[in-house]
Amino acid sequence: MHSKGRIHSMDTFGTVDGPGIRFVLFMQGCALQCGYCHNPDTWKTDGGQLLTVDEVLAEIEPYVPYYVRSGGGITVTGGEPTLQAPFVARLFRECKRRWGLHTALDSSGFCDPHHAEDLIEATDLVLLDLKLIDREGHIALTGQPNDRILNFARWLADRKRKVWIRHVLVPGITDGYEDLNRLGAFIGGLGNVSKVELLPYHRMGVYKWAQLGKDYPLDGVPTPGEEEVRRARGIVDAARSRSLAAAPAQSR
Repeated sequence: MHSKGRIHSMDTFGTVDGPGIRFVLFMQGCALQCGYCHNPDTWKTDGGQLLTVDEVLAEIEPYVPYYVRSGGGITVTGGEPTLQAPFVARLFRECKRRWGLHTALDSSGFCDPHHAEDLIEATDLVLLDLKLIDREGHIALTGQPNDRILNFARWLADRKRKVWIRHVLVPGITDGYEDLNRLGAFIGGLGNVSKVELLPYHRMGVYKWAQLGKDYPLDGVPTPGEEEVRRARGIVDAARSRSLAAAPAQSR
């Protein structure tokens, strides 16, 4: 019985995690340990506070008019929200039933699709974070291989679920030509991606690593400049376009 969820924190006026103004709920627990994670305090599965769906709904309710008027809604992120899929599914269904809110799931995709099936049925938009296509590079960056993540992306495509792809651009790690070219080709082959976001790596969460007594693995890695982001965008878009052009007409 999943009567309560482990919650890390909340943001009542999020503007970068889906369309419009959004209530952003950060879930506790994550199986990945990304070298650039700005929320390493969400990793532990036994942290956070335990709340019921009704308690979370009470936090959302005062702001619903802002979400509705802006074309926004609720985004659940983490940590990794699919680790608590039954709780998030119930929360999404209630948000739709009570207020008709748009629902977005911000996920690494590191999950069993069948475990998340009920959750995906209640989700309007999946923000899928593809960190690296190269398997060994992904292990070095996150501690885990990316097989499950790529399979989850294909599973969403097979079901024609609306997806935005997110990729954090880390100089010297995730911005190589071959990696970006493969990323674009993979995205182009999915057929259900309406937006690709290249997010410049930042160091805003470094202080949390220090607070937790952890060594920051990307110490010294710079934030990419606008020209570097434009270069990466060009590579991804070109590879995506080639992949789309090569795809059979019936799969587009």
